[in-house]
Amino acid sequence: MGIHAALAVHPASGHGAAARIADTVAERLRTAVDRLDVLVANTVEESRELMRTSHDAGLDVLIVLGGDGAAHQGVQFCANHDVALGLVPAGTGNDFARALGVPGEPLPAVDALVAALRSGARRRIDLGRTGETWFATVLCAGFDASVNERANRMRWPSGPRRYDAAILAELAAFRPRPVVVDTGAERLELTATLVAIGNTRFYGGGVPVCPTADPEDGVFDVTVVGEMTRRGLIRMLPGLRTGKHLTHPAVRTLRARSVSLTGNSWPAYADGEPQGAVPVTVECVPGALTVLA
Repeated sequence: MGIHAALAVHPASGHGAAARIADTVAERLRTAVDRLDVLVANTVEESRELMRTSHDAGLDVLIVLGGDGAAHQGVQFCANHDVALGLVPAGTGNDFARALGVPGEPLPAVDALVAALRSGARRRIDLGRTGETWFATVLCAGFDASVNERANRMRWPSGPRRYDAAILAELAAFRPRPVVVDTGAERLELTATLVAIGNTRFYGGGVPVCPTADPEDGVFDVTVVGEMTRRGLIRMLPGLRTGKHLTHPAVRTLRARSVSLTGNSWPAYADGEPQGAVPVTVECVPGALTVLA
């Protein structure tokens, strides 16, 4: 039986980059599959309905053309329906694709997917779960989640500069808060700046906040940044880009199958998407997702 694939296109991803290359991507994918459904959606609801329709027709593989938000929706569908996922990065962050070793440019990524489709190369990776929601990369709470939330509210500037502006604004407003981090085996009660629970290494467009996280080891890597002054946080932020933050005396790391955060009302974000607020409990589910290798 041949391969039935679907290409989910989120036209707005990468400021329209996904829409511009969708036809080329589809053309290349058709050389490796027997059927390709092209699913163009502008809303989450529209996307989910199109995916369900393809699934009812015997879908084997879902390929997402877009950024981390689009990938997050693909993860929800594929994990719940046991469909393999492939990624063609065309957003501003592309952290999940980066963690999987997918080429950073869309067309080389498509060529890699075509090779995987022809060879049948697939692997299973872990996912995080909070409530009914799956996440592939990092769930964060504290300063970084507050920056994400502030950036989502801003209308100007656009692109990465919006996050720079949000960081500056949040630095002025943010205060460390008491938090309890409970893994079952270990319980930390401290005043903290942020907590990042990583299934994979990256968030925020390539920041290795959990530099040793491995999505095939069955556990999260947890990075806890304790109480810091505004000046101390400003000094540490560049080290986040290189993973050197782990050597900072205010930083603790844990490994855990599940993590509960309580003690304040920080916003929580996973894969860059809002997940309500603390308290929150997350679980690592081994082998929950099949991806094209």
